Amino acid sequence: MKRIDLIKVEHDRKIGEVCEYIEPNVTEDCVFYAEGEPIGFYMAKMPEKMCKLADLANIEFNSKNVPKSNLDRKPADGFDEEKGIWKYKNIVTQMSAILGSVPPKPHMRRPYPTRSSVHSVKPAQTFIKAMLLLAKESEQLMKQILPNQYEQQVELFKDVPEKWRFANLFTSSISNYNISAPFHRDTGNIKGAVNVIICKKHNSKGGDLHVPDYGATIGQQDNSILVYPAWRNVHAVTPIMPTYEGGYRNSLIFYPLKAFKGL
Repeated sequence: MKRIDLIKVEHDRKIGEVCEYIEPNVTEDCVFYAEGEPIGFYMAKMPEKMCKLADLANIEFNSKNVPKSNLDRKPADGFDEEKGIWKYKNIVTQMSAILGSVPPKPHMRRPYPTRSSVHSVKPAQTFIKAMLLLAKESEQLMKQILPNQYEQQVELFKDVPEKWRFANLFTSSISNYNISAPFHRDTGNIKGAVNVIICKKHNSKGGDLHVPDYGATIGQQDNSILVYPAWRNVHAVTPIMPTYEGGYRNSLIFYPLKAFKGL
């Protein structure tokens, strides 16, 4: 795999800002290095077994079997100066589903951790199994490509109880359908650990991860995988733009939350 040394650049991006479309400049299989150390990797296409699991998970997610949080959004198509109103195109459906462990949320009158309610839904079991197997395959790929990072994550998870894990090296998973996250840093993650982002994309462009600290925009094409320490840098997802009716981008993400260490 190609080596890419990440070098910091100046930028004025702020947390909460929406990212514009940026053409990807990382499109080949590569290992990311920062300050001489490997910290993540990207594969434009996963091994065949993982592709099949991702296809199954995506099909199940898009079915009625999996309960999801839904949001119908009207993307702005410019400002109508004459009428003084924003113009809108077709409604875009955004959906998400969380698996694994959910941290305490005192502001919602739940001051204790819990497991995602999706686990109790019988028709969702195929989706859950596919995602769990995909997480485990991701761990093995990480062990192969980033052995030191893999061992570090094993060590970091020694005080995360089994009941709060999703696979071995993550606590949780989220599937984000047509969601372009604004600039943020995953401050709730275990420092030193990595996230896994697997992309399912159909008849759409954009939806790529932009990391302004390094001027890097990673082209997340269909069946690609990105392993990256999301706590490390501010990042955002570029706009998702369907090229045909029904086009979408769905990200299958595994992540490690520090709220479950020592419970």
